[in-house]
Amino acid sequence: MEAHIKPLLLHAHATGPNPIKIAIALEALHIPFNVKFWDFSDDPNTGVKGSSFLSINENGRVPALEDPNTGVVSWESGACMNYIRRVYDLGNLIGPPGGSAQDLVDFEKWEYFLLSTLGPMTGQVNWFRHYHSQKNDDALQRYVAQTYRCYDVLEGQLKKSGGSSILPSRVTAVDYHFEPWVRQHGFAGLSLENYPLITKWLGLMGCREEVREAYCKIQKK
Repeated sequence: MEAHIKPLLLHAHATGPNPIKIAIALEALHIPFNVKFWDFSDDPNTGVKGSSFLSINENGRVPALEDPNTGVVSWESGACMNYIRRVYDLGNLIGPPGGSAQDLVDFEKWEYFLLSTLGPMTGQVNWFRHYHSQKNDDALQRYVAQTYRCYDVLEGQLKKSGGSSILPSRVTAVDYHFEPWVRQHGFAGLSLENYPLITKWLGLMGCREEVREAYCKIQKK
């Protein structure tokens, strides 16, 4: 990315998966960015439920992304990712690998599968396993089962590439969406024992420079 580009500001929390995916995309496209860390409190200056952050994202969730080059502020990881692709991925390095209508739909359906299903199901597993004030095994087991169902779907898709990428042609932003959520399987108390291609894919993603650099910047706190 050209030197005259002002660094974007990525709002994040050190343990959340969604800011990491945005950092991975920024690293892949060599877009300069800084990270501002927030906590989960309602402190007006430091918390995602406080007045300072709510003025950026009224939903009180990370990530949010501020671009001083355009004046655009985005939040929700899907919106942030697609903003980055529209404005900065002029060579289509991380977007749909082909130009057909089917290529676009394939990209979007896997992106939305993560945003609407695998991510939220994993989030609910984490909630009921770690954060819910009262034990609720019925709820936990439901979301565990649903997350494993998502793993089944992902494992089947990865057969098309032999485990190298979610879309068969190459690594795209779809892989960036999935990587931080699947990497949380251990924290969620889930096993990849029955998912050899997911295991392979996750290992390959972890070796990529943009992934390593993103984790260094987001998890350095």
